[in-house]
Amino acid sequence: MNYRTPLAKARGLGAAKSGTTRWWMERVTAAALIPLSYWLVKLIDLSATAPYAETRDWLAVPVNTVGVIAFVAAAFYHAALGLRVVIEDYVDREGSKIVLIWLVNLGAALLSLIALLAVFRTLQTG
Repeated sequence: MNYRTPLAKARGLGAAKSGTTRWWMERVTAAALIPLSYWLVKLIDLSATAPYAETRDWLAVPVNTVGVIAFVAAAFYHAALGLRVVIEDYVDREGSKIVLIWLVNLGAALLSLIALLAVFRTLQTG
């Protein structure tokens, strides 16, 4: 016996309704983080070994600024997607799920904003 509505059959949606989009975005952000990790490693290396002025000058190059910003955006979005999956899989109560997902999304947004402000303030002190 088939319990799916005719509209659900036509759309091809399963029980999750929209899970494939988030699944693909996890894979896309994971793939994007591989090359973007270059900027993170370079920034950490410069921060640990070079004078502040040299690090700031490196960060002032537009390609490097965009690379660091793209890494921050992709990393926090990827983390929020992953934590959402963990919450959906392991938290039973629907109300708790909603609250935790909101907190994760707000936390990721706040932390990414803090990281971006740090990048822009570093550029401003030149």
